[in-house]
Amino acid sequence: MLDYLVVGAGLYGAVFAQQAAERGKKALVIEKRPHIGGNVYTEDVEGIHVHRYGAHIFHTNSAPVWEYVQRFAAFNRFTNSPVANYRGELYSLPFNMYTFNRMWGVTTPAEAAAKIAEQRKEITHEPRNLEEQAISLVGRDIYEKLIKGYTEKQWGRKCTDLPAFIIKRLPVRLTFDNNYFNALYQGIPVGGYTKMVSRMLEGTEVRLGVDYIMDKPRWDAMARTVIYTGPIDAYFGYRLGNLEYRSVRFETELLDIPNFQGNAAVNYTDGETPFTRIIEHKWFEFGKDENGNDLPKTVISREYSSEWQPGDEPYYPVNDEKNGKLYQAYRKLADGESNVIFGGRLGEYRYYDMDQVILSALEKAKETLG
Repeated sequence: MLDYLVVGAGLYGAVFAQQAAERGKKALVIEKRPHIGGNVYTEDVEGIHVHRYGAHIFHTNSAPVWEYVQRFAAFNRFTNSPVANYRGELYSLPFNMYTFNRMWGVTTPAEAAAKIAEQRKEITHEPRNLEEQAISLVGRDIYEKLIKGYTEKQWGRKCTDLPAFIIKRLPVRLTFDNNYFNALYQGIPVGGYTKMVSRMLEGTEVRLGVDYIMDKPRWDAMARTVIYTGPIDAYFGYRLGNLEYRSVRFETELLDIPNFQGNAAVNYTDGETPFTRIIEHKWFEFGKDENGNDLPKTVISREYSSEWQPGDEPYYPVNDEKNGKLYQAYRKLADGESNVIFGGRLGEYRYYDMDQVILSALEKAKETLG
């Protein structure tokens, strides 16, 4: 009899399994996909570690989480500094003095602050939707060029139909700071995320290509406790209905050139361009292989946001009132399950950054394993 059956070899499952093994517990990890790592999976293409399921840049302010991940990988010094392309005009992200200079020609923080304050006056009431919330924070010009088109592509809904709370605040920096994440620790694991997760799972049996839901009673009988990291509604056979997600489709190309766009991430913020952004994977590791040599080719991925359909990979929970109520109903069912722990982005139906997933798994392991 196993102590733990871990369903899912993503970050939550891998961290919990590692902690269980470290405490002498017997665990088995099963994974529906043909690979470990979940959505942080990276694969080697011509020496480039390609982020198969979209860009993952590790960042955290938690010293314990940073110390933990460094047990399994060395991290480089990558700093996320995305670029916004609006119909050929290039802007720095997040919104900072470079952005404001490009937008309005202002050169001082006082000028930028005055321009934003002037445009914010357009909204004189409590914002009723995302559009009004964004304008009330950064003004009409930035909203129209850098927020509206990108957000509507990402969510598949007009900004006037999206709730205001999605953009509770927007980072506005009156400095020349292009570092997207305001985090103490940031970087990419040298060798890719798959290598890091593989090290976490050393000493634990992993079976790939296994669909837990298809033969749930048999798997449940093998362990005292199940750690379930799949979609919570799928666990219960969608008996209360489907939770909604946004999904992402990727068009990935290997190009026989050394440099396509000169940056890891370029967001296309107009509404006409069908994709939301282009990722050029080699720049996550400065365009060099693990020996420090320049890579002669490059790999790019165009990202298309779409409504999730059964069979698609779910990415982002749609955190509106309707889905929130449905999740709480599933949560009540989950609370009634004995010896099952629901964890991770899908198991808890919430958007987690990687460090939050790791911290959640570490805390649950400490609570459960002692």
